[in-house]
Amino acid sequence: MSYTGESNRMKKTIGITLASAASVLFLAGALTGTAPAAHAATDTTQASVIAAGKKLAFSRKKGNCLACHQIDDGKAPGNIGPPLVHIKERYPDFAKLRAQIWDATANYPKSIMPPFGRNRILTNKEIDEIAAYIYTQ
Repeated sequence: MSYTGESNRMKKTIGITLASAASVLFLAGALTGTAPAAHAATDTTQASVIAAGKKLAFSRKKGNCLACHQIDDGKAPGNIGPPLVHIKERYPDFAKLRAQIWDATANYPKSIMPPFGRNRILTNKEIDEIAAYIYTQ
């Protein structure tokens, strides 16, 4: 690939990463109650994001979190991964939880968790929704 093509791809990746980071910081602030008043998400919007995340997490076709993790209200959970409980205690920084879902191998190279973002299994929006739901556990 030419240097220019690589540079353009890097610019696109950086743009997506910055946009994702901004939405994660906003969503994390909304979830923890620290978002600026002018930008705070409404309860309805927050509830719909969390509901969409739960649907994806329980979906056997998309997130499929239950295949490996126990989640409080999930049926027939797996036991390969750790139970998804007390998440705010384990991940006080919402962005780190989101990064774990995006690519668990970044921090744990031997992780068997699929890199949902890096491998484009889930979109950035879907990862945000799942992270928002998991953060409520």
